[in-house]
Amino acid sequence: MTYQHLSLEIDQQVAHITIKRVAMHLPFMKELLEIAMECDKNDDIRAVLISSDQKLFSAGGDLAYFAESGTDIGAAIKELTVYLHSAISLFNRMDKPTICVVQGAAAGAGMSFAVQCDFVIASEKASFSGAYTAAGLSPDGSSSYFLPRLIGERRAKEMLITNRKVGAQEALEWGLVNQVVEAGTELEAGKKLAQQLAAGPSKAFGSVKQLIQRSSTESLESQMALEAEMIASNAGGEDGQEGINAFLEKRRAEFKGRR
Repeated sequence: MTYQHLSLEIDQQVAHITIKRVAMHLPFMKELLEIAMECDKNDDIRAVLISSDQKLFSAGGDLAYFAESGTDIGAAIKELTVYLHSAISLFNRMDKPTICVVQGAAAGAGMSFAVQCDFVIASEKASFSGAYTAAGLSPDGSSSYFLPRLIGERRAKEMLITNRKVGAQEALEWGLVNQVVEAGTELEAGKKLAQQLAAGPSKAFGSVKQLIQRSSTESLESQMALEAEMIASNAGGEDGQEGINAFLEKRRAEFKGRR
C-alpha cells in the first residue's frame, strides 16, 4: 500500500517506517495506525525501525491544521488520539521489538511517540521536549505513562510541566534513550540493531515486553508466576528448543520467531 505522510519498507524481516511530515495531523495518524496493524499481523516482520527524513524528528501535533479545519479543536484532537493511541498500543503489545532513531528535535506527540519504543537511538544533535503546556495543553501519546517509568516522576514533571528541552547526552544519562551516536550515523546504527533483533527469538522478546509492562502492577509472587508460565511456554516452543540445543551443541542458534 502507498502512503503519503509515512513510508513502509520491509526488508530482511525488518519493517522500516519513515516519517515524512514534520507535524502530525489526522491523515498522518490514520496512516500510522494502518502501518502498525500491518506490522502486527505480518509474520514476515520481526523488528520495527522508525525514523524521520525531516529536519526535525517530529514537532508533534499540527495545531495549525486543526485550527484551520473549522471544527471544534478539542474534538478534533481527541479524534487524533484515537488513532495515535491505538497505534502505540499495537507497537507495545506486539512481540516484535521497536527501535526509534531520533536525528533531531522530538517535541510534543513526536517526543511521546519516540520514547514509547522499546529502543531509542539518538543522534548527538537530538533533543526531547514536552511542549504541551506551552500551548496550554496536557500530554498525549503515552508520555505520562512512559516518562515516569523511564526517568522518574520528578524529571517527568519537569519535562511535561516546564517544557525543559533535554539534549541527547542528558537523555542518555536520564535513561530516556539507549544510545547516542555521531550525527549522520544514527540510521545505520538503528538498522544494525533492527537486523540483529530480527534474527532473534521474537516470541521470547514479546514475553520480555509483557513481563516488564506488567511488573509495576503485579505483586512479587504474581510476577514470578507469570515468569514461570512464560519461560515454560518458550522452552517448549520451536525457538526455545533451538536455543537450548544450540547452547548444548555450542553453536549459534537459528531462530524462526515462533514458540
